[in-house]
Amino acid sequence: MTDLDQKIKNAETRIFKAVFPNTINHYDTLFGGTAMHLMDEVAFIAATRFSRQKMVTVRSDKIDFTVPIPAGTIIELVGHIIHIGRTSLKVQVDIFIEKMYEEGREKAISGTFTLVAIDENKKPTPIDH
Repeated sequence: MTDLDQKIKNAETRIFKAVFPNTINHYDTLFGGTAMHLMDEVAFIAATRFSRQKMVTVRSDKIDFTVPIPAGTIIELVGHIIHIGRTSLKVQVDIFIEKMYEEGREKAISGTFTLVAIDENKKPTPIDH
């Protein structure tokens, strides 16, 4: 494994959350906006862990909501670096559902986020890698 491969692996970010009533809509499923907020946060953390630089989100690409996330479940958000540019990174973020009292899990949402490294003047700067 190269140093870059190891750095990408080390930047993988996993966060677990419980889906409580304050995060659901009138269908008793997780608000889409809440899911996107959590995904952006995980993308930011993964990008920052990789670059150790100031990062800002500049784009969220196609986000597929394939399975509704019901109240009373546990979700795992997994973010990993999928592309490294000169000043930007792309992070794939997937959300998996686990029922609290049953085995198994399934992917519910997937999307990609582009983040740019910025300098002290908030201008794009090369990513160190």
